[in-house]
Amino acid sequence: MRSETKGKKSTDLMCQEYVIRTDTTEYHVRQEKQSHKALLPMNTAVEMTMSKDKMKFKVNGKEYEMLIVSESAVGGATKP
Repeated sequence: MRSETKGKKSTDLMCQEYVIRTDTTEYHVRQEKQSHKALLPMNTAVEMTMSKDKMKFKVNGKEYEMLIVSESAVGGATKP
């Protein structure tokens, strides 16, 4: 996505939202800082910890910190 304003430089914007699902809860998280532009692979197991509105987790040995924007309960019928 590119943001443009007349007479100003354009900036590439990336607002990625990921869904982290546990047995009971589905968390929607976003990258908090513009400098963190990593794309994470789908259906990858993560090790996570939470503190207030932030989630820290590891994917393939690399650590990430994201902002939790929403959470909801997972029903038994929605599991694959």
